[in-house]
Amino acid sequence: LQERKRRRRALDALGVPDFAAFLGQQGVSLPLRKEAVTMLQLNVGLLCNQACTHCHVESSPRRTEAMDERLVEHILRVLAASPEVETVDITGGAPEMTPAFWPLVRGARALGKEVIDRCNLTVLFEPGMERLPDFLAEHGCRVVASLPCYSRENVDKQRGNKVFQRSIAGLQRLNGVGYGVEGSGLKLDLVYNPGGAFLPPPQDVLREAYARELDANFGIVFNELFTITNMPIKRYADHLHKAGELQAYMQLLVDSFNVSTVDHLMCRTLVSVGHDGQMYDCDFNMALDMASRGGGGEASGAPQLPRPSGTIFDISSLDELRSDAIRTGTHCFGCTAGSGST
Repeated sequence: LQERKRRRRALDALGVPDFAAFLGQQGVSLPLRKEAVTMLQLNVGLLCNQACTHCHVESSPRRTEAMDERLVEHILRVLAASPEVETVDITGGAPEMTPAFWPLVRGARALGKEVIDRCNLTVLFEPGMERLPDFLAEHGCRVVASLPCYSRENVDKQRGNKVFQRSIAGLQRLNGVGYGVEGSGLKLDLVYNPGGAFLPPPQDVLREAYARELDANFGIVFNELFTITNMPIKRYADHLHKAGELQAYMQLLVDSFNVSTVDHLMCRTLVSVGHDGQMYDCDFNMALDMASRGGGGEASGAPQLPRPSGTIFDISSLDELRSDAIRTGTHCFGCTAGSGST
């Protein structure tokens, strides 16, 4: 709460408009409301073998927060009662380093859900992770791997010394078990985020460059490339502030607002659950402790009351969240800038 107040004061001083009010001025119907939930995102813990400057949840090797067995069991019960959910997106931290990761993968796949592992690639070389590529392949998981550039200098500057070298080796290991290989059925997608205070370039153009460079230099193949906009929160906001770039970056996001992105925002069809079971409209709201308020929906034909705690223990199916009002903040300009951010 104190961080939100401090951040709001700082952004007010920069003259950043209120996001909801700004949407209203663009003719968008308010409040934004949740549609049918098709993706359940699970942040299983904040432990990570890296501490990247852009990390919006401030993961590091020192973090200990983790999802417990009781919560895992309840999530799987809710998932079984939520047929409209197609995908379970497991993230962290480095999610594979948290014990909850493994039963969640097995349980979600047993329910016929697509499972995404948000992999930082270097985790493949941590002690105890020797079988991780085979485990992911055996369960048909989709791997979405972070690789902010195809050059050593840019990656190591953003993520740490020798991260690029280990990331390339990780991609080669995944290729080795079939990931990204045509006809294997094992999807390997890469994620790019800018190395500075600018918006990502067009996704299709950047994919061509990644495919060309990674194949020519390392023999690496992959499926899709996704671009994301760095969110001006937590570590990255601190980085921008220290560099004297926060005001200019926020103005860039506001000036780059694209109303056509609003109908396709991930918060419309996604629910994010933190390691403690708290529900959020997206992973960025989780980083800012902006829990879903609950209520305000019309799925039952009548106004709903706020849920007692706002945790997933309050519901038995994710369909109960349909039509809930979505919480927004100034950081939401990051998802509506340019071509949008996924």
